[in-house]
Amino acid sequence: MDAAEGEALAIEVAYGAEEVQRVAVITVAKGTTIRAAIERSGLLAEFAEIDLAQNPVGVFGSVCELDDLVMVGDRVEIYRPLLADPKQARRRRAR
Repeated sequence: MDAAEGEALAIEVAYGAEEVQRVAVITVAKGTTIRAAIERSGLLAEFAEIDLAQNPVGVFGSVCELDDLVMVGDRVEIYRPLLADPKQARRRRAR
């Protein structure tokens, strides 16, 4: 392993449940995947409803794959299903 691979990266991992939101600030090694960062964050233990096989993930609002690598300063986000279709909600408000 060269010196660059041992570099520490500060990142955030975020999840918003219906009633509560959590952001875990963690440090990971260069070369860490999004999946590994989520596992290290502790959010999987805190929120039993998170299923990485079902919940999409992203970085700063852009959907990513679990095997993508994190970069310094990234905000990894775990998305949950929407409770209402945004288009239908706008139509109801417009009426």
